[in-house]
Amino acid sequence: MKALVYEGPKDVAVKDVPDARIERPTDVLVRITSTNICGSDLHMYEGRTPMETGRTLGHENLGEVVEAGDGVDRVKVGDRVCLPFNVGCGFCANCERGLTGFCLSVDSDTPGGAYGFAAMGTYAGGQAEYLRVPWADFNCLVLPEDAVEKENDYVMLADIFPTGYHATELAHVSPGESVVVFGAGPVGLMAAYSATLRGASQVFVVDRHPDRLRLAEKSGAVAIDDSAGDHVDQILELTGGGADKGCECVGYQAHDPQGDEEPERTMNDLVASVKATGAIGVVGVFLPQDEGAPTELTKQGKLPFDFGQFWFKGQRIGTGQANVKAYNRHLCKLIEHDRARPSFIVSHELPLDEAAEAYHNFDDRVAGWTKVVLKP
Repeated sequence: MKALVYEGPKDVAVKDVPDARIERPTDVLVRITSTNICGSDLHMYEGRTPMETGRTLGHENLGEVVEAGDGVDRVKVGDRVCLPFNVGCGFCANCERGLTGFCLSVDSDTPGGAYGFAAMGTYAGGQAEYLRVPWADFNCLVLPEDAVEKENDYVMLADIFPTGYHATELAHVSPGESVVVFGAGPVGLMAAYSATLRGASQVFVVDRHPDRLRLAEKSGAVAIDDSAGDHVDQILELTGGGADKGCECVGYQAHDPQGDEEPERTMNDLVASVKATGAIGVVGVFLPQDEGAPTELTKQGKLPFDFGQFWFKGQRIGTGQANVKAYNRHLCKLIEHDRARPSFIVSHELPLDEAAEAYHNFDDRVAGWTKVVLKP
């Protein structure tokens, strides 16, 4: 089968690889019909993670079940399914608590597994023609009858829609509150969209890319361009002293307004932008080690964090990757009943053969490349 293979930093290629197959009775085989390029894929693409060469990328996957193991009961051949990027067993102590992003049964040295992801097990990614799905009865979200018609909406349930929603959950966003989101990439846009769905009275999105800020406005948010460096003052003025809640959707490759990498930038800006006793949800990726970081401290995954101000303001922070299964069924219902259309962020639908060029353009933040859906 054909699959997108990681060859090294900024080097990916579509190649022939061994066919995905059923390996355990609880597996299904899915013919992939949509698979997204995620901002997290770019961390690996840029060589900022311990991603092994030769592995297939892709953790935002949707398709049709074409084969099921003898131990699969609920999922049937022919079902259209969306796969959470987290691989979970469904029965370990963490999965039982709904913390599927930290499954203890996956083939990883640390809690949590994912398709085609560095340091999260050996599971092949879905930027390919076919994907093996373990523990299929648990992991497969069987989609409604309009699955084909709304495929670009439903594929967002694999990661970015639940992850954006998770940011608002970590921040405990409630109706009537003001929310500031740092980052207008796909996850930040979904966080802003989710804040609106949860009834926020004001939503602000901070970024500096005009195409992404336009999408933030399309989601119902107020776009704030931070390139001038006065974004915190703007938020304080527009909210009368600080937003009630904040969402960090950038991560360890944050940059200052001059374009220099400064991993702590968004975290400290959030402390300054959110009012006293407010809460912050952090879903941007931060790593324990990063050899590409700008300082010796940040290479160790440590940030010069404004903890004194954070403590003095009595703020709270929730962190970590989204436990997709905690949200995807409910968010699916919103799509099914036309209450949510997350596909508004999609800029490109491309065949798998054009994936390498798509990675290049998405990584370079070429204008208009906001979300790519590959169609194997």
